[in-house]
Amino acid sequence: MSASTLPGPVPPPADPTALQWRDRLASGEVSAREVTGHYLRRIEELNPALGAFLLPTPEAALKEAAAADERFARGEPLGMLHGMPLAHKDLTDVAGIPTSLGTTALAPYTPAEDGPLPAVLRRAGAISLGKTQVPEFGLSSYSENFAGAPARNPLDPECSPGGSSGGSAAAVAAGMLPFAPGTDGGGSIRIPAAATGLIGLKPNRGRVPAGAGQSDLGQFVVAGPLARTAADAGLLLDAMVAGPNHHATSAAPVAESFLAAAQRAAGSFRIGVSTLSPFASRLEIILDPEAAEALDAGIRGLTAAGHDLVEAGLSYDPRYPEAFQTVWTASLANLELPAGAEAKLTPLTAAVRRRALRRTGAELASALDILRRFEEDTIRAYSAYDMILTPALGMTPRPVGWYWNSGSEDGDTDARGMEDYERQCRYSPYTSMVNVCGLPAITVPTLRTPEGLSMGIQLIGRPGAEAQLLAAAAQLEQYPQK
Repeated sequence: MSASTLPGPVPPPADPTALQWRDRLASGEVSAREVTGHYLRRIEELNPALGAFLLPTPEAALKEAAAADERFARGEPLGMLHGMPLAHKDLTDVAGIPTSLGTTALAPYTPAEDGPLPAVLRRAGAISLGKTQVPEFGLSSYSENFAGAPARNPLDPECSPGGSSGGSAAAVAAGMLPFAPGTDGGGSIRIPAAATGLIGLKPNRGRVPAGAGQSDLGQFVVAGPLARTAADAGLLLDAMVAGPNHHATSAAPVAESFLAAAQRAAGSFRIGVSTLSPFASRLEIILDPEAAEALDAGIRGLTAAGHDLVEAGLSYDPRYPEAFQTVWTASLANLELPAGAEAKLTPLTAAVRRRALRRTGAELASALDILRRFEEDTIRAYSAYDMILTPALGMTPRPVGWYWNSGSEDGDTDARGMEDYERQCRYSPYTSMVNVCGLPAITVPTLRTPEGLSMGIQLIGRPGAEAQLLAAAAQLEQYPQK
């Protein structure tokens, strides 16, 4: 789709919140088929221009909705998400639905069973409407690949919604879904939430059993909610944590539900403010004026809510940038490709895969050791505060194609790929460090630019403090964006 044929911004949905839909479904005021049909019509109307869904699954969704209505009619016990529509990233296995992993280098496969997270949410009564767009193998902070149309930002379709949960965020922001689960290994929930004006919560490592951050090499990737309100995020998180736990360690149990914490919106916290990025030892990190304005708006809102904001004197290990990149891309060394398939990889994937293949085991072990020390040192420094406040993003949402058009134009794919990676670090310089530390963090919109784009802040909590983050986000919702 050319820029000349793109639609204008999609108006914010006037639909009920996810929590309101939950209550109406539970009371029988509306049926699962009615709610599912409503969102399927929105997908049919909006997705061709926004590319949020790589594969809508209306037939399967309506079948699930009918089964949900039958359970309701029989008076059977209902899950906490009875009849609630959502969707899954196309990195996640959903029974009977093809998974592409966002790549054309491998053939899509159709799993016979749900992956752990879809299984948990299906048991809670949720209904999947399809698979959403992602970057190739979930590698980047933008949702563009060779497998389908790029995901576009509903606030400005010429811009990206971010990644890797970009398709899911675009779907929620455009009103194609009431909320959605995402996964976050370096900012992949928080980045697209910030770019599209949503709440994006990265839980603590070990909080969500089906996405605990204890399976990948760096223990980075966790599952969490994308939602329009803090209460909606709390509702979805409550369902996500209800799965079976097969990990030896978990985040500490909470005294009340996450939804209740968001609804109470209680607490007064000492918040350390910082614009220092751990990437600053290798890259020049310059905030766009809009990012600085959004941070100032967050400071004003949090101060008005009764919090004590102080400047945080932080420092980070200068070896962080190389160590993070080494561990983040290490799994690509194990990627088995058919003959000739490497040419089908995006420049970013191809470049970082070749680097991963050249690294020695000793180099990888050294990088892991640096990150574990970074985790300990950073949590110790953050412990002087209840929360750390940073900008959510360093720049306004980037145009679709901005990353791919970077770097060398002479066919040097490694140069193009690494310039792509550096642009991502400058765009989102404050998110990956939270994954390395395993801490919870939330992004909250605080500013609308004159062009209609959303900018926001990130709050990083103490270990296991998702409830406090949801409470602070709910407090900020009382202060309208300017």
